[in-house]
Amino acid sequence: MPTLTLEFVKQLYAHADSAHAFDHVMRVTRLAVHIAEAEGADVDVVRVAALLHDMADAREAHHLEGARQARSLLIGSRPEFIDAVAHCIEAHRFSQPPEPKTLEARCLNDADKLDAIGAIGIARAFAFAGAHGNRLWSHPLDEIESRIGENREAYRRLHGGAKDYTPSHEFICKLERLAETMYTATAREIARERHAFMWAFFQRLDEEAIGAR
Repeated sequence: MPTLTLEFVKQLYAHADSAHAFDHVMRVTRLAVHIAEAEGADVDVVRVAALLHDMADAREAHHLEGARQARSLLIGSRPEFIDAVAHCIEAHRFSQPPEPKTLEARCLNDADKLDAIGAIGIARAFAFAGAHGNRLWSHPLDEIESRIGENREAYRRLHGGAKDYTPSHEFICKLERLAETMYTATAREIARERHAFMWAFFQRLDEEAIGAR
């Protein structure tokens, strides 16, 4: 097993996109370790899983490919440790199975979701929009919500790549509901504050965009 120094881990993400690059991995790792310590999880498992969770290049199935690569990378470790780390990685995604079955996997899943909300979540949404040539703003939140309808995930799948899909659309379709999906009490407490910040930001964005403030 190679030593998981930060320099070694950084090389694993040399070609990652901005939303899943080394700085994202370090934020998630710090959050995951904090949650694990507060919840009484195995910190070593959570730390290693967090450091490796996005190392696979294949975006759609990167959680499964990442778990497979982690098993190869950790050869020589205890089998139960490898299994625990691999499950954390394969279960870290909000929108894809499998569900996290262990406390350690829930810690990583929560940490990854927390990095998608709050000020960081807003920054990531606008970075994505800028990189893909999307509009900064198009309509107020209430209009967007009425256009999207009840099936937000279906709308996101259908329109997420369109130029008129703004960060406000991403907020309504995905980010706005992440706080309620947290597994651990520690993450729920952090998520409440981040969620409130996002709401205040996007509401202020509406006011400035329409000239109300």
